[in-house]
Amino acid sequence: MAPAATKRRHVILEAGKPLLRQRPFRAALGPVKTTMEKFASPGRGNGLRLSKAVKAGALLYREEPFAYAVTKKRLGAACERCLRRKERLLRCSQCKVARYCDARCQKEAWEDHKRECKCIKSVEPNFPPDSVRLVGRIIFKLLRQSTCPSEELYSFSDLQSNVEKLSEEMKEGLGHLAKTLQLYLKVEIQDVSQLPPALDVFETFAKVSVKPDTRQLYKLTP
Repeated sequence: MAPAATKRRHVILEAGKPLLRQRPFRAALGPVKTTMEKFASPGRGNGLRLSKAVKAGALLYREEPFAYAVTKKRLGAACERCLRRKERLLRCSQCKVARYCDARCQKEAWEDHKRECKCIKSVEPNFPPDSVRLVGRIIFKLLRQSTCPSEELYSFSDLQSNVEKLSEEMKEGLGHLAKTLQLYLKVEIQDVSQLPPALDVFETFAKVSVKPDTRQLYKLTP
């Protein structure tokens, strides 16, 4: 599941008509207890379903996602932690890219930003494609063995890559993204042995990238 960008990033599930849908929501964190279960739909992947009927629009679950990142189009205009848009934001004194509402947001975001901060600095004045930055954040979080409440629904390893369904053009695009990631992370990760155990970078991109933008693939140089 890939939650949409919002003022405050949350995984939100609502009862729709007739399907479950996902949308942004501004509220305090914390799961809403209800009876949900995972299930596999042949040919369509994994899903969630209710074991009892609920009214349309009822809030089923909300929680902070495992990983997210501000898009390049919103850099400087949205807080890297809560995603609120403000005219004046505090800037990271190291990378000069990440911006925050206040000291609290900056402190809360530090674990996710600490290692990527060095990576961003190492490739300036270039900047990685959105999916490369996101995968970098995922890798650093997996290395920290950090848990996230939203994994009650699905862990990152549960997500399907559907690599076998990708066209050769898509596979080529993901391959270029994987090479770009290697350049982006090299200041922090110099060898594949330093990656999380059993992590397949290509499949990771397939999980988070629906349509890799090939126009952004060649912006980082060794």
